[in-house]
Amino acid sequence: MGSLQGMQILDELMLSVSISQDRKLWLAFLPSGWYKFGNQRTDNMTTQRSAPVYLNLLRIRFPVGAVTSIAHRISGVLLFLSFPFLIYLLELSLQSPEGFDTVLGYLHNSWLRAGSAFVAWSLFHHLVSGIRFLFIDIDKGVSLQQARRSAWLVNIVGIIMTLIYIGWLF
Repeated sequence: MGSLQGMQILDELMLSVSISQDRKLWLAFLPSGWYKFGNQRTDNMTTQRSAPVYLNLLRIRFPVGAVTSIAHRISGVLLFLSFPFLIYLLELSLQSPEGFDTVLGYLHNSWLRAGSAFVAWSLFHHLVSGIRFLFIDIDKGVSLQQARRSAWLVNIVGIIMTLIYIGWLF
């Protein structure tokens, strides 16, 4: 491979990088980041474009900070999606004693109990992880070792709090 000889923006999302006189590397910018689209070899006015490179995210071993960050996002989405149902249960329980008994009947369903455990995990994890990110925002715990320890602590505390909730629930 030679040095980069030139870059040309083809449109807003595609970038062509000339690696040598007869080779180009195509990159696409997706919302998740840069994606290597493949090499293009130009020989005698013909172009051959290789297929996109397949990236299996399940085979990548993420660092604990990345797992904590991804779980923070997932827990936030889960909390957001569960709010309408939780507000409905609160409204129903506050309407009358019969509504309260109806909500208690719902909560005796094992599927709803399992769902409430997931919502509890998302609440606990999102809370503890959010506190961690607030500390990172004020430059506390930003060294690599401290960040790893705090990420492990967030994951462990979220699981312990969820297990305590499950023990209380059942």
